[in-house]
Amino acid sequence: MNYNIEKMTKILKKDLDEERFRHTMGVMYTSAGLAMAHGENVQKAQTAGLLHDCAKCIPNKKKLRLCKKYGIKINSFEMRNPFLLHAKLGAFLAKEKYQIKDSGILSAIRYHTTGKPEMNTLEKIVYIADYIEPMRCKAQHLSQIRRLAFRDLDECMYEILKDTLAYLEGNSGEIDTATKEAFNYYERLHNERHREETANESE
Repeated sequence: MNYNIEKMTKILKKDLDEERFRHTMGVMYTSAGLAMAHGENVQKAQTAGLLHDCAKCIPNKKKLRLCKKYGIKINSFEMRNPFLLHAKLGAFLAKEKYQIKDSGILSAIRYHTTGKPEMNTLEKIVYIADYIEPMRCKAQHLSQIRRLAFRDLDECMYEILKDTLAYLEGNSGEIDTATKEAFNYYERLHNERHREETANESE
């Protein structure tokens, strides 16, 4: 595997608005940094970070049409919130337009918005990088989460998902099942670890 990051960047820049492109560059470099910190393949992380939003600027109605055209399954939540389809559609475009064949990269793109239980290292890296990249500034506990990202990916997933659910619930927003399932999984890991640490301290 040897993807041409420079060539893909030139193609991608034409498909994104200026703000989304700057965000994308931030996610790409943050993904690379997290990969270095956690022993993941740096080029895979760069590639997934670069292409994670490759379908973001496609109008929502067109997202729906393209998903139907290419047989990409859409659930009822996505029908009501078609902006979320950029992850599924992005994975498809990464494969077809950018010739990405690596299933790990495609999966990291596919799950970067909702997360899922039992994510692998690359999936967690791109999900987290999307949340903490340098242009982000509004999320709660961002400084703490940024520090945590380079130490413990699972704990970082828990904190991000917890804050995401709290934000959505506080704003009366709909919460998709995938995000709830991801949170439940990482909350369970967090609680199990806390119980183990408490037990060790009491010995």
